[in-house]
Amino acid sequence: MPSSIESAEKVKNLAGPVPWVAMYHSVGDCSDDPYRVTVSPDRLAAQLSWLRRRRLRGVSVAELLAARARGEGRRLVGLTFDDGYADFLDHALPLLDRWGCGATLFVLPRRLGSDNRWDSLGPSKPLLTAEGVRRAAAAGVEIGSHGLTHVDLTKADADTLRAETADSRALLEELIQAPVDGFCYPYGTVDQRVIDAVRDAGYGYACAIDPGDLTGLHTLPRVHIGQNDRALRLFLKYRLHRLRRRPVKGL
Repeated sequence: MPSSIESAEKVKNLAGPVPWVAMYHSVGDCSDDPYRVTVSPDRLAAQLSWLRRRRLRGVSVAELLAARARGEGRRLVGLTFDDGYADFLDHALPLLDRWGCGATLFVLPRRLGSDNRWDSLGPSKPLLTAEGVRRAAAAGVEIGSHGLTHVDLTKADADTLRAETADSRALLEELIQAPVDGFCYPYGTVDQRVIDAVRDAGYGYACAIDPGDLTGLHTLPRVHIGQNDRALRLFLKYRLHRLRRRPVKGL
């Protein structure tokens, strides 16, 4: 049976509307959040409820791309969670289950069981252990790579870039005993050299934030979703995302 990526490649010369992919990070206490990367469980529940009331359903990026490759999935929304925070299991996963949603979790295999030390302003937050990642995968969450250690890949030398892309994929596939098709660029920074490295490492797609003129399955744009995103802001982000983005080849 062809993978979602193989199916997408069959129509790579076609271009369709850019899919709406939401970017989350931590789900927990928002009282100390200088980087605005945290949503409370109550806010996430309200956001997932908003999707379902509008007959939209959150899914993993792999499921979204597979549906789009079949000419379906126009009412599907990609849900992504970056960094692999430990609070994903306690707070995000139960809410995803409650609202019948899937998600993609991008993790850092060299940071498992550690913390978000790249966020210099704090607060320090624990990341999932290897067992936690396996639990998420067993619950049906798509596991993708966020690199090995959360570095800006556009500033990495050749050896580091290869390790952050290819080695991270190999480690995660060994950990979950399943293919890893998705990559997520740390900090959202990306250029053609990094895209080529990600593609050469065997990833079928990659998520960015705002890739500018870069387009395609390896530079999927995403929309940041935060604590302040209530119904009106969500509606505007959903509508404006498609209006301001160019079509993506392969979808």
